Amino acid sequence: MHPHRRNGSHSQRAGRCIFSLILLLCTLLPGTHALALNAANCPEVAANMPEHRASLLDNICYYVDRRRLANPEENARFENPDELASIQDWQRSKGDELIFTQSSADYWLKITMKNTADSAGYWFLMLSYAPLDNIAMWVSEGDGYRQVHTGDHTVFSSRDVDYRYYLVPILLEGNAKTDIYMRINSSGAINLPLSIEEPANLIAQSNALTLTHGLFYGALLIFSAFNLLLFFSTGTAYYFFNAFYMLATGLFLCSMAGLSFQYLWPNVPWLANMAIPLSEGLSTLAFILFGRAFLDIDEAQPRPSGLLKYLASFSVLVIALCFVLPYSIVIKIATLYGLFCIVTLFVIGIQRWLQGYSPAKWYVFAWSTMAIGTCIYALAAFGYLADFLAQEILMQIAVGVQVILLNYAMVQRWRLLTDKVLSMETAARHELEIRVDERTTQLRDTMRQLEVANQRLEELSIHDDLTGLHNRRHLDAALPDICAEGRRLKQPVALIMLDADRFKTINDTYGHPFGDRCLKVIAETLLRHIKRPMDIVVRFGGEEFAVVLPKTELAGAMAVAQAILEDIASQAIETPDGDTYTITLSAGVATYSHRDSLEALYQRADKALYQAKETGRNRVCASEA
Repeated sequence: MHPHRRNGSHSQRAGRCIFSLILLLCTLLPGTHALALNAANCPEVAANMPEHRASLLDNICYYVDRRRLANPEENARFENPDELASIQDWQRSKGDELIFTQSSADYWLKITMKNTADSAGYWFLMLSYAPLDNIAMWVSEGDGYRQVHTGDHTVFSSRDVDYRYYLVPILLEGNAKTDIYMRINSSGAINLPLSIEEPANLIAQSNALTLTHGLFYGALLIFSAFNLLLFFSTGTAYYFFNAFYMLATGLFLCSMAGLSFQYLWPNVPWLANMAIPLSEGLSTLAFILFGRAFLDIDEAQPRPSGLLKYLASFSVLVIALCFVLPYSIVIKIATLYGLFCIVTLFVIGIQRWLQGYSPAKWYVFAWSTMAIGTCIYALAAFGYLADFLAQEILMQIAVGVQVILLNYAMVQRWRLLTDKVLSMETAARHELEIRVDERTTQLRDTMRQLEVANQRLEELSIHDDLTGLHNRRHLDAALPDICAEGRRLKQPVALIMLDADRFKTINDTYGHPFGDRCLKVIAETLLRHIKRPMDIVVRFGGEEFAVVLPKTELAGAMAVAQAILEDIASQAIETPDGDTYTITLSAGVATYSHRDSLEALYQRADKALYQAKETGRNRVCASEA
């Protein structure tokens, strides 16, 4: 079978991938087939030169050994590079990844690396595609070869480097070169994205991918654990199926990326391949069960519900076939069946959406993303698209978006159920109210009167009966919020404390009724000067009053206080014996510092008030923060 390369003709492209035809027609140029050559004529790659490393895919020779296909009973094959000396059918790659559709042939590659520098150099030849069955490598050293036999049909420790991809360490002395031969055989598609990497660059790539994979798989585990907790706390089945789906999908992607073989079962090679269709089948079973439970179709759509039951049963059969059929067959069955189920659930989701089931909208959006990502990923996995690593990242993005949308859809479904329950509860309550309305009319009236009385009591509790101003209780409740707002907006808050001068003498001389009249005059004067809705005027206690001025600097507050003092001093109040009396006030002003406590604000205002009293009364004093 000839390799499928990205530099092929437009007709070859269209035959491989219907879904990517438009993009390929826009980007591809016609190519030509490589000419046959001898292995000895393969070009050399200067590993120490970045531009040569970047053009590695221009300088790979490959040969397809089909003798085992012609004589399967004899299992004829070339066993080492020396047997290839007479082969004249080597071909040279043309700058793109070598991609071979499924075949049982042996694919031989030859790369000649040289070090044109005078000093020794160290590089890695990296093959960035994990699901390959058998890889044999020969690296020329002196008069012989260093051999490595690896692949996912051997234990993971057979690799030279503990890494999910295949790495061949190459050490070249100055002005030296080496020939690298690779024989690759696999029951599935063969992608050969080869590159030469410097150790520092390889470490940087590995760190970036490790972070990406850690975030992705960590998020899947967190979402899965959260859904399991919801399942155990509520007993709702679709939470369990969603967790099951995320875990199975994560295992599938881990297996395709080589991570499960590296970390979960490095000494069980037969599971490395089988885990891919097995996890794919488990994922399909999970999203069928989830879709059937989430879309709530048992009563709304009996026929699709029955269809999904049959599809779930067939998923179990696909899972069982993983243990019986060869990988090359069962992977096709599992993938095509999975795509069919995705399309089926997508159509059912649209039907439920059109029926007015609002959570189905987000379900459809989620499966739209997943369908696109799965198609592209499947084409790459089967060898019809190059750059498998990019498609792997794209698939992770698609799964991530789908998981987020599905979990959001579950939130919407929970909200819908909650609204439905609330609606039923409201209807039941309304019916109950109608039935007992006559018996409870008196009680409702009583409760209404009690509520009005409570509101009245609440109003009375924060107002002063004598002056009609707010009282200390209201100030204690409002001032913390005002100061917090000032601190948040970085705006000043001023507090003015006012006290009637010689008020005890007034009471002793003219009696308490006249003292009460003076307090009312003070309250009326304060209200004339304090007009902003945000300002607060309170009777603090006895003959003491307080004014809170938000968004007011110290100078402004002092001006307000001075105006109040001048106004009150200009008023003559008639005494009980027919004379007149002029009452005066002393005021202390303080502003709230954002580092202050309310207690400190009160103390500074009181201190300023005390200073005004001590320095002669009928004046305003301020206390700086």
